[in-house]
Amino acid sequence: MISGNVIAITSGKGGVGKSTVAVNLALALSRLNKRVAIMDLDIYGFSVPKMLNITDRPKTINNKIIPVGSHGLSVMSTGFMVPGNSPIVWRGPMLGRMVEHFFKDVIWGQLDYVILDMPPGTGDVALDLNHMLPECKEIIVTTPHPTATHVAERAGTMAQNTNHDILGVIENMAYFEPPIENAEKYYLFGKGGGEALAKTLETNVLASLPMAVPNENGEVPIIYDETSNLFPHYNDLASQIDRLFIKQAAIN
Repeated sequence: MISGNVIAITSGKGGVGKSTVAVNLALALSRLNKRVAIMDLDIYGFSVPKMLNITDRPKTINNKIIPVGSHGLSVMSTGFMVPGNSPIVWRGPMLGRMVEHFFKDVIWGQLDYVILDMPPGTGDVALDLNHMLPECKEIIVTTPHPTATHVAERAGTMAQNTNHDILGVIENMAYFEPPIENAEKYYLFGKGGGEALAKTLETNVLASLPMAVPNENGEVPIIYDETSNLFPHYNDLASQIDRLFIKQAAIN
């Protein structure tokens, strides 16, 4: 079984950067000297092994799985279970068994945080999670675009209907800011969508994250290190979330 604070990173639709947020939040929490695991539950669209450049496979001991270590994280993904980039063609019951397998048959050890990269939408995996981990908290990821926030509202409503606390909304790709002094911000996907979604779900915007600026080689990184414009944003986000859990623990 898993220990620690469990945070599901959810979205209403694909393409809003949910997995990127999940991975970089996990890394930022690890930089706070927290013991962090990331579980890639986006079973049809698994991407965490690729994002972390993992080529190893999990090992087993006494019929239990040892997660792969990468970048200071403990990692499990359905991507470890299939050859190459093969598609997974499973129906609902098999999805549920895989989720349960990750929770019960993996030796996670003592953890402070478990980040779940959820599939988009409100399908079988989300339903199984709600039953297996009733104390899980959720973060809703959207872009500012009205269509994205409209769809994300459904994911938030599902969390509320199943009594999962929503930690807040992350507005990803909120704007683009060129890396020059006094640069103007460009709101390529509109403005205010994250605030509107948070108001509807009666929660707060945890972060409005800008678009990543290409590095000196013209590449847009996936993992945001000290050279990235997003590095301080994720550090601030991780600190904010850690404070929320410390405050909650003090109340309880």
